[in-house]
Amino acid sequence: MKPGSRFKSAVCDTQVMVVKAPAGEHELCCGGVAMLAPTASGEGALDANFASGTLIGKRYVNEDESLELLCTKGGQGSLSLGATPLDVKQAKQLPSSD
Repeated sequence: MKPGSRFKSAVCDTQVMVVKAPAGEHELCCGGVAMLAPTASGEGALDANFASGTLIGKRYVNEDESLELLCTKGGQGSLSLGATPLDVKQAKQLPSSD
């Protein structure tokens, strides 16, 4: 996994692009099933534990923000790194300019 890589879900319409990736091998999942390269095909069933959905244009990160994904097409499955769910990245509060 490296920045600029694209992946699609095997169980829903979700597609993502990697913005920032941690070193090493990691399993990127959507809907509880490993994600695929854009040209690959696959199928599976959506896991109810990973069915909270993804939103187009949102950035998803892991707890330490070493992984950042941009959702390019939304879907029913939720993103996870292995079994650890990813969260929507929150905007940083800018200091006031009094």
